[in-house]
Amino acid sequence: MTKYVIIVPDGAADEPIEQFGGKTVLEAAQTPNMDKISTQGRQGLVRTVPVDMDPGSDVAQMSLLGYDPRRFYTGRAPIEAVARNVKLSMDDWVFRCNLVTIADGKMADHSAGHISTEEASKLIKELNDQLSNEQMCFYAGVSYRNLLVFNGLDFDVQTHPPHDHLGTAVEKILPRGKDAEMLIDLMARSQQLFANHDINKVRKDLGENQVSSIWLWGQGKKAALERFQKRFGIKGVAITAVDLVKGLARLIGFDLIDVPGATGFIDTNYQGKASAAINALENYDIVFVHIEAPDEASHNGNAEMKKKAIEQIDKYVVGPVLEALANYKSWRILVMPDHPTLVSSKAHSPEPVPFAMAGDDVGGILHTTFSEANAARSGFRIDNGFELMEYFLKS
Repeated sequence: MTKYVIIVPDGAADEPIEQFGGKTVLEAAQTPNMDKISTQGRQGLVRTVPVDMDPGSDVAQMSLLGYDPRRFYTGRAPIEAVARNVKLSMDDWVFRCNLVTIADGKMADHSAGHISTEEASKLIKELNDQLSNEQMCFYAGVSYRNLLVFNGLDFDVQTHPPHDHLGTAVEKILPRGKDAEMLIDLMARSQQLFANHDINKVRKDLGENQVSSIWLWGQGKKAALERFQKRFGIKGVAITAVDLVKGLARLIGFDLIDVPGATGFIDTNYQGKASAAINALENYDIVFVHIEAPDEASHNGNAEMKKKAIEQIDKYVVGPVLEALANYKSWRILVMPDHPTLVSSKAHSPEPVPFAMAGDDVGGILHTTFSEANAARSGFRIDNGFELMEYFLKS
């Protein structure tokens, strides 16, 4: 039985930047293991975000896992609700509830300084104590990533992800549409609750970004996806610190492996993720490893941090996994970002991303290092991102 591994350095693709002499961060990074995959195998471009959809990780990851977001996408928050074991009825609406920093009327930080899960949980509990009722309830998640569930309402609103609007005046990205006033009012009431909170006093003394508001977005209704094993005939597992990916994994029937020290940030446990993936190969046909660090570095506008994250992934995840796969008679590996996240704009981009794959019966097209430009030069392009999975597994 062939063993398959997919490694996703989230948001690693980018544009050429002056800081690295006109190279992209991926080109500037030292990635000998990704280069080995692209040189011995093949690379190409894949559009994970359909042209008529927003470039969210939810849409891109769904495509990457082999599911057409035009058919199956119902919103980001319902996927994360699955990860948090939040039971939804068909009438419920669920929103992503970020803890954010607003300064001078602008979105300053989508993560409130990557607030700790312990601090965030206390704030979510206080929101429930002060604001929840029979119609709505807050649910704590990981760090700044939390949820709000409504029952008995019928929303028709447009919302905006805060990480794609850093530096934008908040009044320009407030919810719009039916019942938007309720969401705006909740955000305003959270600002009053947080204004002089003890957690913020401590964060201020430590020089950390304070939590000034909740931010509601990514809304949707209960999600459902066909099981991966039914579609492709193989058993899978996912390794990630991010609820969005955990939720998608559960929806398609993947098991989950929690890695101690996996944070969803630059300080994540890279070696632990690799060890978990290598061990999982004994019991699973396909192992999906997601690392959020490059995306978060991009949202911080920090090219050096992004470069370091990519190099850590290559050295401590891709390298050991690639070495372990060589012990199996039949194997394939795929490395790719889900979407580009641009250091310059601190936002996601809908452009196609490079991918590299190697292993059994994977012939080369262009035997060069892994990069956005080389992937484009290969001439190998997949315009419907969800079709890449079948190509990877069956071609």
